[in-house]
Amino acid sequence: MNAPATPDRRRWLGLVVISIAVSLIIVDSTIVNVAIPSVVDDLGITSTQVQWVQESYTLVFAALLLVFGTLADRFGRRRILLIGVALFALSSVVAALAPTGELLILSRVVQGLGGAMILPATLSLLNATFTGRERGIAFAVWGSTIGGMAAVGPLLGGWLTADFSWRWAFGINLPLGILIIVGALLVVQESRAEHRRRVDVVGAVLSVLLFTSLVFGLIEGRTYGWWATAKGAPDFWTLEISPIPFVFALTLVTLVAFIAWGVHRERRGRPTLIAFSLFGITSFRNGNIAALIVSLGEFGVILALPLWLQNVLGYDALQTGFLLLALAGGSFLASGFAGSASGKIAPVWIVRGGLVAEIIGLVVLALVITSDTAWWPLAIGLAVYGFGVGLATAQLTGVVLAEVPVGESGQASGTQSTSRQVGSALGIAILGTVLFTSLGAQLTDRLPEQLPSDVRQQVVDLVVDSAGAAIPGLEATSPDAAAAARDAFSEATRAATFTAAGFLAVGLLATLSLGGSAAGDRRSRSREDTPASSAP
Repeated sequence: MNAPATPDRRRWLGLVVISIAVSLIIVDSTIVNVAIPSVVDDLGITSTQVQWVQESYTLVFAALLLVFGTLADRFGRRRILLIGVALFALSSVVAALAPTGELLILSRVVQGLGGAMILPATLSLLNATFTGRERGIAFAVWGSTIGGMAAVGPLLGGWLTADFSWRWAFGINLPLGILIIVGALLVVQESRAEHRRRVDVVGAVLSVLLFTSLVFGLIEGRTYGWWATAKGAPDFWTLEISPIPFVFALTLVTLVAFIAWGVHRERRGRPTLIAFSLFGITSFRNGNIAALIVSLGEFGVILALPLWLQNVLGYDALQTGFLLLALAGGSFLASGFAGSASGKIAPVWIVRGGLVAEIIGLVVLALVITSDTAWWPLAIGLAVYGFGVGLATAQLTGVVLAEVPVGESGQASGTQSTSRQVGSALGIAILGTVLFTSLGAQLTDRLPEQLPSDVRQQVVDLVVDSAGAAIPGLEATSPDAAAAARDAFSEATRAATFTAAGFLAVGLLATLSLGGSAAGDRRSRSREDTPASSAP
């Protein structure tokens, strides 16, 4: 059952705590981007491990969101939030103390577990606590927090990495976690679904297999080969055919099995991991498709930019954070605009405007990226991009959940969060592959022809495997090779940025199916005006 209505002051204080909880997982994701070059230097991790430092977190996050969205409805949304924050904070301590890349990746796996508990719990708590126009404001605060923290994170991470150590970029999560736990116990009311349903264990296992195999295939395709086994593939794989086609086949089979199993259980009146009936709601179905595509373009580019800024332009972590602060400025400006436009402009039009701004910002970035770009055109592109992120992120959640019954908000929020996180994971995997594959091809073409072929290959492998961290070191031994590497990394970053813009353009087209008619808006507002206390 839901908690009784609470005084306005308690509810809004609870919103602050919930927003800080969202900040915890978003800041951590973006802090890591800035800290990665220092991690590479300190732990000596490869470019594939660089992707896995990000993906191990995002993959577990995406794979378990549906599970914990359902568990939050059953066992209590605040309870799942508190457990998630505790896990996240403790695993952050392990990450901060990690002596090897393998242990760092393992700790990121546990962080992903905690994050998967936090995000759907925050969404369903908001959906159960606020109604009407207040719900729109709450979602705007929640969404703008994501947009703003996505940019504040690099600044915080840059300061901690430059003045202290990359380890503090993880260690900062412990005091934040304690603050959230205390705040949630004081001002966030517990709520849960009135009818407790059993967890669909088979569906949960299938969903984990589905997302794990998909992202693994996208990341490791470069290592094992997309069809034929690559020369540098691990020794234990001896077949001429790469394992990646088998992995993608598993993804396809698991997807079919997941859908078939869920539909079968739903027809028999049994609980499912995803409420497939919700996909009969047009705004929910089409909104999830748009959210996945948009997230694919939004977050993938954040992997490439910090690496390029530090390894090619020579910025330190703090300077990188200051430049990415332009993104935060645009996002905070957008949150103010979105708040003032609430009730005046249909949310779907705000989402579309945000996507247009994101595309323009990324195109500007791609056009000015060179090995000696000045800071100010980058800041302009990032500010426009951040403005778009703030608009789109703040409103897309509300669009997706607008007509979802409150009693199913946990499953619904878990589903839309999964769409976003799967999109984010795919974005990092796809754009990371575009970045490093393009880097290898560009550098091979640009290296001086007089270099012996084996030396050329060694230089290419060194630059690609180090995610560009070896470029400054090449200056002392081969200035020409270093210049070629800087130009190649710039072109690869440009390719990744244009690719991200392309995905966002597809996401913009996907939002055209969301409608936004006056009738649809009236239905949405009518549903939002239903009192939270009357919903399960």
